Amino acid sequence: MTMIRFMGLLTALYCFSTQTIFAQENEVPDRTEGEGQYDRLVLRGGYIIDGTGAPAYGPADVVIENDVITQIKVVGTPGRPIDPARRPAAGDREIDVSGKYILPGLINIHSHIHSLKSGQNVPPEYIFKLLLGHGITTIRSVGSGGDERIVGFKERSAKNEITAPRIVAFPTFGGIDSVEAARDRVREIKRNGADGIKFFGAPKEILWAALEEAEKIGLETTMHHAQPDVTHANVLDTSARGLDSMEHWYGLPEALFEDRLIQDYPSDYIYTNEMDRFGEAGKLWKQAAKPGSDKWNEVMQTLLDRDFALNPTFTIYVASRDLMRMSRAIWHDEYTMPSLWD
Repeated sequence: MTMIRFMGLLTALYCFSTQTIFAQENEVPDRTEGEGQYDRLVLRGGYIIDGTGAPAYGPADVVIENDVITQIKVVGTPGRPIDPARRPAAGDREIDVSGKYILPGLINIHSHIHSLKSGQNVPPEYIFKLLLGHGITTIRSVGSGGDERIVGFKERSAKNEITAPRIVAFPTFGGIDSVEAARDRVREIKRNGADGIKFFGAPKEILWAALEEAEKIGLETTMHHAQPDVTHANVLDTSARGLDSMEHWYGLPEALFEDRLIQDYPSDYIYTNEMDRFGEAGKLWKQAAKPGSDKWNEVMQTLLDRDFALNPTFTIYVASRDLMRMSRAIWHDEYTMPSLWD
């Protein structure tokens, strides 16, 4: 298997990218497995990690009534018998989690819902179960086909009709050729029931109009600052016009340039070659202002003042640093869909 082919495998496993529009019909079957929901579910005897940064504690029982946590009660001391009198009343479903850890569901804020019709050849059902199996209970889907498809998954998940995480829907802006069409497209995404919109870049006047419209109607925004457009739209430019967050790393080092406007790429660099794009990623930071410098601090403070969020998606870049090791990872047999090796 070539390195390029394996790069495609990693891309699929980490739900990295697909933008083709597919019909949602029959892509994910109605749920026929799994349990719940329950009037009263009790998790017995686990150790609690509450997500605040506090250390684990317990053993504790957790009571969940109609999908709301209503009680977390410490019922004993590790290594000693638990007095039944200290425990909350029974529920219509109880799970013994003694010796295990209970923590809030994890959130993946950069996810893509691939399709069997895409180049990745991965069914959405596989992606959803892979996410849930790793404790990810909420995803922000940033570009996963058309509005109808992604919002449809969101609505079916909310109704518990499919086995899937909770979905926050961010369809893509698409190719727009006028300011008025840009505003219309933003309003259309809002009408279609999406939570936000994802940009890849666009001519300045179109992008600025779309961001202005999104802010006006209360639609959240994020952007993959694609490098073909980053000379006129780095994160300082876009955040100044209301963009809420950025995806990956693109657009941030360019905002930190002190002595140039254009990235210094090798002469044989091809943007559409992911190996080139990933391989040069770290080198761009060497062209930017040094950490702790006046320019660095100025840019960071500006983004903080604008309440701008960074989503660096480190996992895919870390995996790409040693493809041979990742291609032999011990989890492939259990978790990797066999068709991804074809």
